Amino acid sequence: MRVAQIAPLAESVPPKFYGGTERIVSYLTEELVALGHDVTLFASGDSDTTAGLIAGCPRAIRLDPAVLDPLPHHLLMLEQVRRQAEDFDILHFHIDLLHFPLFRSLGDRVITTLHGQLDLPDLWPFFREFNNMPLVSISDAQREPMPPVRWAGTVYHGVPAELYRLHPTPGSYLAFLGRMSPEKQPEHAIEIARRSGIPLKMAAKVDKVDRAFFEARVKPLLDHPLIEFIGEIGDQEKDAFLGNALALLFPIDWPEPFGLVMIEAMACGTPVVAYRCGSVLEVVDDGVTGFVVDGVDSAVAAVGRLGLLDRAQVRSRFEERFSAARMAADYVALYEKAVTGWGGRRPLETLIPPLDLPPLGID
Repeated sequence: MRVAQIAPLAESVPPKFYGGTERIVSYLTEELVALGHDVTLFASGDSDTTAGLIAGCPRAIRLDPAVLDPLPHHLLMLEQVRRQAEDFDILHFHIDLLHFPLFRSLGDRVITTLHGQLDLPDLWPFFREFNNMPLVSISDAQREPMPPVRWAGTVYHGVPAELYRLHPTPGSYLAFLGRMSPEKQPEHAIEIARRSGIPLKMAAKVDKVDRAFFEARVKPLLDHPLIEFIGEIGDQEKDAFLGNALALLFPIDWPEPFGLVMIEAMACGTPVVAYRCGSVLEVVDDGVTGFVVDGVDSAVAAVGRLGLLDRAQVRSRFEERFSAARMAADYVALYEKAVTGWGGRRPLETLIPPLDLPPLGID
């Protein structure tokens, strides 16, 4: 099958440091190539892939100080995709909704995985208008705020099984890995560690948009003997960082679409202590791969029960549910349905009328 994977340009594929969507695009692309598919990756020029690479910009936008506006770069990449669209059986987009107006006419050959938060009211009129575009969710919870749209399926993220190894004997610290942002609640992770009396290592990225939050709410808490702030780390450091931890703390306060770091920890055999938000109940098997909790008090109690969990079973459950091979197989099944016309059913655009928008009132 001839497949185009269209990635965001913020990070390379895979990312040099932090970056969830681009990392998943990389894992999927490499698995598809290994399965024998003819794959072309549209991504930043500093990406590393065994697929054919078409550069949408010379290097990852986040790491390029010369880039002031990412939009023109993405639009130029979309023009490249449009010009070559007939060369592919499937165009698989990972850039949210930017491509919808340009590629709506290609119908079932276009599949879009939505990687982000969907509970934003500004999105609803847009998705109601483009309700014939086949969409893939990364958890069932991600779908909940959406208007009626054309869901092609839910495909959970996957990580290459060989990328991380089982660490049967943990170290003596808790881990926090992610962004220093309000919705990730790093200050809760600090409180959980302090109340548990266990060291916390924090490997975290501080975006410009989160700098004020970090300076005001998190940085004052780092001056404590139990807390160690490491900063942003890449894939090469993750195995040791996550694998040697007692547990990953995931005290989120937002409708998490998936939470890649949870399965990265599980791949190391490291259990997850996570707040009951978004996809958490779909990813964490409570009492098996970690504990689902409702706040700091129950998280501290869960940390005290970590010895009840079998790290080998945590790794085994990861292999069953969250390998990159499983993810690729799920996507190939969707591609095949798309190529064959979704089982011979009528296109959904004949079943759902377009949104009847009021006039704009422009003279």
